[in-house]
Amino acid sequence: MFTTTLRQSPLTQRPELPRDLFTAIQRLKKELNAVVLAHYYQESEIQDVADYIGDSLELARRAASTTADAIVFAGVHFMAETAKILNPDKLVLLPDLDAGCSLADSCPPAAFAEFKAAYPDHVVVSYINCSAAIKAMSDIICTSSNAVKIVNQIPQYQPIIFAPDRNLGRYVAAQTGRDLVIWQGACIVHENFSEKKIVQLKIIHPQAEVIAHPECEPPVLSHADFIGSTSALLNYCQQSASREFIVATEPGIIHQMQRREPQKRFIPAPPISNCACNECPYMRLNTMEKLYLAMKNRTPEIILPEATRLAAWQPIQRMLAMSV
Repeated sequence: MFTTTLRQSPLTQRPELPRDLFTAIQRLKKELNAVVLAHYYQESEIQDVADYIGDSLELARRAASTTADAIVFAGVHFMAETAKILNPDKLVLLPDLDAGCSLADSCPPAAFAEFKAAYPDHVVVSYINCSAAIKAMSDIICTSSNAVKIVNQIPQYQPIIFAPDRNLGRYVAAQTGRDLVIWQGACIVHENFSEKKIVQLKIIHPQAEVIAHPECEPPVLSHADFIGSTSALLNYCQQSASREFIVATEPGIIHQMQRREPQKRFIPAPPISNCACNECPYMRLNTMEKLYLAMKNRTPEIILPEATRLAAWQPIQRMLAMSV
């Protein structure tokens, strides 16, 4: 089994923090010649201090093209792993080691290896929301932004395994007309939106458009006026004449939506239970304090076995080439 090594120095006492974390982080960026990459699902303060904000595809592109000496990834571990795969000689930091991903965890490498072996003639297309070990077993990586485009470039005669998200896989199959063999993984956030509550919101806000990420369950997608990646949802809100939107994805994206369209209203789609289950608990583990400490202490650092990195590098390069 492939593993990721994460280096972290234990803290024996609670560290002192500067009063102005924003300024302190900006100073550390210069000292380290570092770039801070943040996903749209991060808390708003981290988005504001980041050099680049984006979805998985945009952040992969930024990681591939950066000239910085250090990459600080405000996201989850598979994103930081991707940055390390693309930048083996750079320092790659992740603010919180526990910032994992339920979708990546739903595809254990050993089990997936057995699954793949049962379909030896299939090409493996894996969603970027997976571990480096799964990427290393894949032929092409995709994101929610380019999954349909990539599958459409694979010859019709070539059978395909799609992993790990079953909902994105079903969406891609419907959009492309392909009969995909789908690994049955899922994201705990996107499978938790309540169809009933979304319908109730539509009654209260009859002019609102429902916009949804393709990782959502099919009943939720059936009510969507627009389905797309986080970047596509953001762009759609800017282009649409609607003044209200019910947003069925992690609500961290709403910070950017409100910044770009302050005159419009964005309503987070509610989860099934009365909890904050529409927020990714892993993304929210990162904080400004942890971001500062990671840069100050240069740890936790992502380290990958070179064989795993090289094997995972090839399908990512295929994705980037096919996404032009």
